[in-house]
Amino acid sequence: MMNGTPVLITLGGYVDVDEYRYVYFLFLLTVYMFILCSNCTMICLIWIHRNLHEPMYIFIAALSLNSLFYSTAIYPKMLVDVLSHRQSISHSACMLQFFLFYTFGGSDFLLLSAMAYDRYASICKPMHYATTMSKINVTVLLALSWFLPACQIMTATLINVKLKMCRYVSTGIFCNNSVHKLYCMRSQMLSGFDLFIFFTLMVVPVQFILFTYMKIFIVVYRRCSRAREKAAETCLPHLVVLFSFCYLVVFDFTADHMEAEIPKRVRLVMMLQVVVYSPLFNPIIYGVKMKGIRIRIKQLFRHLVKKRS
Repeated sequence: MMNGTPVLITLGGYVDVDEYRYVYFLFLLTVYMFILCSNCTMICLIWIHRNLHEPMYIFIAALSLNSLFYSTAIYPKMLVDVLSHRQSISHSACMLQFFLFYTFGGSDFLLLSAMAYDRYASICKPMHYATTMSKINVTVLLALSWFLPACQIMTATLINVKLKMCRYVSTGIFCNNSVHKLYCMRSQMLSGFDLFIFFTLMVVPVQFILFTYMKIFIVVYRRCSRAREKAAETCLPHLVVLFSFCYLVVFDFTADHMEAEIPKRVRLVMMLQVVVYSPLFNPIIYGVKMKGIRIRIKQLFRHLVKKRS
């Protein structure tokens, strides 16, 4: 608060928003509607069909639910911003958006790690799969995937809240790490904690996933071609999702620590990719590549076609 009035932060990351505001709006609205529809479809299909109540599909449903929360923390505000003459946000709302964005972003990596562990147990330790991926263990993995990032990001958010601001124009289109450059002095404690979060929520999960899949491919290479096909069908989609999101997170982290200014258009394109890739392509990739979901989607379309005819 400044003299009793809320502090407003200007979101200065948009390019030619006055000229292309309706193009921005149509693009963002279309993407957001598709994210909502596709992820809700995935969740409903897995919820309704009992044969999909398996750990892998439960993790996919959790990933879709995570995408809904992640997108809803960002898109409604962006839709309002592009239609407004001034793109701004209060400091308290900014910190809430910061918390939600990084909490659900971090959860994505932990959910992908849980899925990798499930594939490892299914393919490499099939005799012990039922015990390894019991309902209790699946519940614990889901809880940790949301609880651990929430605790870490909450701590980082509280540190941010206490820092003094000297600038009020952000280089972002929403509240991400770009808010760090608004403070009068960069906190060494915050920088160290950010590095810790980056390591625990991204580096460690990615290393775990790569190690797990390496073990899977070594095992299936010694088996029949059918086993290799099954492994490729379930593992390759995870790697596509992982790498498409991974390089964007690395950009977000490194951009905050770079002294040189990144061109505004480059930053805008990269930030749009951050909020488009994972929530938009997760249901497409899993809907196309996962046989159980693909069959249910085809049945749903056939039912809708028959109903209309």
